[in-house]
Order: sequence, then structure tokens, then C-alpha cells
Amino acid sequence: MKQLYRIAKGRTMTVLGLTVAYLMTSSLPAIAANLDPAPEAPPGLEEAANKFLGWLKWGGLVGGIIGFLVCGLMMMIGRRNRSSTAIDGATGIPWVFAGLTVISFAAAFVGEILN
Repeated sequence: MKQLYRIAKGRTMTVLGLTVAYLMTSSLPAIAANLDPAPEAPPGLEEAANKFLGWLKWGGLVGGIIGFLVCGLMMMIGRRNRSSTAIDGATGIPWVFAGLTVISFAAAFVGEILN
């Protein structure tokens, strides 16, 4: 209640306004607790969503393999007289690794955030 008086300091608030503000702040956590249901897939879409996410993950992993191969080829080709190509290939490896890490742990990251 002291916090509400601090908010009202310098302003004219009626007793009704203070009462409404107090009731809203005291019952807000109880209301918010009821508005946090567990995630649930719509009927019939769970299988399709899992298949689509599986395709995306597979595509990302294939892209990562291709990325590592391209980085290796750039390093091999740029070994002689093309040092900038070799450097570009070497600097691409951490980016490919970071992308694969994000793809691999995406479901775990999102699951932890939502829980």
C-alpha cells in the first residue's frame, strides 16, 4: 500500500482509484498464473509439424556438411598464390560450426525458454 501512496504523491487520486489499483496489483499474479497453459499442438497438425521440422533440420545438417566441404576446398585451392581464398575458407569454419550448433540445439533452447 505504501508503494501506491508513493505513486499517488503529487497527484490527486481518489480512494476509489487507490482501491482499484491495489486490487489490480494484488490479484495480477493469480490471474497470470491461470493464463500460462502448457504448449499443445492443434488437432491433426502435430505429425505434419514434426515432419516439417525434421525436413528443416535435415536440410540444415546437409547444408552444414556442404559448408565444411566448401571451406576445405577453399583452403586447398587457396594454398598456393591465393592466400585470401584460403583465409576465407578458414574463417568460414567457425560460422558453419555455429550454424550447426544453433540448428542442433534449437528445439532445446526454445523448450527451455517456454518452460
